[in-house]
Amino acid sequence: QVQLVESGGGLVQAGGSLRLSCATSGRTFSSAAMGWFRQAPGKEREFVCVISGSGGSTYYVNSAKGRFTISRDNAKNTVYLQMSSLKPEDTAVYYCAARTWGTTSTRASQYDYWGQGTQVTVSS
Repeated sequence: QVQLVESGGGLVQAGGSLRLSCATSGRTFSSAAMGWFRQAPGKEREFVCVISGSGGSTYYVNSAKGRFTISRDNAKNTVYLQMSSLKPEDTAVYYCAARTWGTTSTRASQYDYWGQGTQVTVSS
């Protein structure tokens, strides 16, 4: 069993920064691809970014490129999402997810463990 716990969300003004963390426990973390997704009110959950188990491969949705950075510390079993130049449209609940089989994916259905989410609110 894998447990994921996000933290670091909050209220920030447009142009500001936040760093989200996702602490994991349970099964081997270093072999799992880890993704961040977000869901805004009234919208479907959408892919934000993903990092491979080794950390050597990352992929971002276009709206996050150049502003967000995903990283991981396998010694701490933690994945991070550094967000900068935040915009009001980034407001959402952010979820981390683990894919314990296969490689990186942008599809939520291919992740088998999810955290409870952390709220990010960007004011204009």
